[in-house]
Amino acid sequence: MKEAYLAIDFGGGSGRVIAGCLSEGELVLDTIYRFPNRQVRMGGHVYWDFLSLFENMKTGIRMAVEKGYTLKSIGIDTWGVDFGLIDKQGNLLGNPVCYRDSRTEGMPEEFFSKVDVKAHYAESGTQVMAINTLFQLYAMKKEDNAQLKVADKLLFMPDLFSYYLTGVANNEYSIASTSELLDAKARTWNFKLIRELGLPEHLFGEVVMPGTSRGFLKPEIKEQIGIDYEVEVIAVASHDTASAASVVPLSSEEKVAFLSSGTWSLLGVMSDEPILTEEARLAGFTNEGGTDGKICFLQNITGLWILQKLMQEWKEEGKDVAYSTLLPAAEVAETDALIDVDDTVFQCPVSMAEAITNYCIAHQQTPPSTQGEFVKCVLRSLALRYKTGMGALNRLLPEPVTKLYVIGGGSQNKYLNRLTEEAIGIPVIEGPVEATAIGNIRQQMK
Repeated sequence: MKEAYLAIDFGGGSGRVIAGCLSEGELVLDTIYRFPNRQVRMGGHVYWDFLSLFENMKTGIRMAVEKGYTLKSIGIDTWGVDFGLIDKQGNLLGNPVCYRDSRTEGMPEEFFSKVDVKAHYAESGTQVMAINTLFQLYAMKKEDNAQLKVADKLLFMPDLFSYYLTGVANNEYSIASTSELLDAKARTWNFKLIRELGLPEHLFGEVVMPGTSRGFLKPEIKEQIGIDYEVEVIAVASHDTASAASVVPLSSEEKVAFLSSGTWSLLGVMSDEPILTEEARLAGFTNEGGTDGKICFLQNITGLWILQKLMQEWKEEGKDVAYSTLLPAAEVAETDALIDVDDTVFQCPVSMAEAITNYCIAHQQTPPSTQGEFVKCVLRSLALRYKTGMGALNRLLPEPVTKLYVIGGGSQNKYLNRLTEEAIGIPVIEGPVEATAIGNIRQQMK
C-alpha cells in the first residue's frame, strides 16, 4: 500500500482527484478521477451543482482507496469568490450561485456611489470586479434575500467541501482574500465594511492560514470511502491560483512573474506585503493571499474561457475541436481581428462566436469566419492583453520582470506561449502543467 496525499482540484469546467506520492525524493502524481463541473441555469440564476460535485469528490477519494493508496491527508482548492450558506444545523441553504450570474450587474457602480473607492482599495487591496463576493452579498442584501436572514455561516467553495467532510467550519485565508471583504494588511475580516454593508457578522468565521488542520474525516465519510483509519483534511492555499503560484521558483537574482493560465489568466508576482497604492488600483491589480506569508500581487484577466466556450459550441455543432487541428489552423489563418478579452460581452454570452462577430462589427473590424480565424483572434488578443498587463506590472515594481513562468493547463498551448513571448519580449518558461495540484500537495507535506 502506497501512502498518498490527495489533491482535490475544482476548476470552472471540471474537477480532479490527484494522488501525490514520494518516490526516491521525487513527487509522483497519479490522476485518479476527472469529472465535469457544469453550470445550471434555473429560475433566472446560474448555479453550481454542489451536490454532484461533492458526490464526485467522494467517488474520487474512494477510487484512490480502491487503487491501493493509504491516505495521508486531503487538500481542496477551487476557483475564487463563490460561496455557500449553511444554517445553525449545518444544512446547505441552497446551491451556490455561479459568479457568472447576472445578479451583480451594476452593483459595483451602485456601491461606489456611496463608498470612496480609493479608501476602499487602500484597505482591501482588491481589484474591483462585479463577480467578487462583496457584490454578490450586496445584491443579496438589496433584494432582501431570505437565505441571509437564516444563515449561520458563509463558507467559500473549498471551505464548504471541507465542512461536509469534517464538520469543521472556518474560512481559509487565500480563498477569503478573493472576496474584497478582508483587510489586506491585517489579513482578517474587515468588520467595519461588513457592518456598513448591513451583513450579519456571525457569517464570517475564523480565518485560518494555509497549513492549518481542518479536522478529520467524519465517520460516515470514512465508511462511504471504505477506510477505518483517521485522515486529516488540511487547509492548503485553497484558492487554486495561490496553490499554483507557490510552485514558481523565486530567485534573488531575477524578478520572476507567473501567468496561471486556464479558464482565467492570473498575471503577477509574489510579494512580501500588499501593494495598496493608487497606481496599483488604477492599473487593476489585486492582492490575494498566498503561502508562507506571501501576497499574490496580480491581475485577473479573462483567459481561455473564450476559446473553451467556442470549442463547446463547435462540439455541439459536430465540428472538430481537437487542439491538434485548431492550433495549426490558427497559425496559418489570415485575420487581423482583435478583441478586448475583458469586455463584459464575453462573460457569459449565449453564443461566443456571435459575441465575437458582433464585437468586431461594432469596432469596424472584419469578423473571423473560420475556426482557425476565431482561434487566432482569441489567442492574439490574449497575448496583447498579457503585454499590457506586464507593462502595468513593471511600472509598479522597483525592477522589471525578466522571466515569465506560464503554469497550469494553458501552458500546454505552445502557440499562445509563442505569441506571448513575442508580445512581452522576455523569456517564457512553460509549466508545470499540474502546478495547482503540486502546490496543494506540497502544502500538505509541509
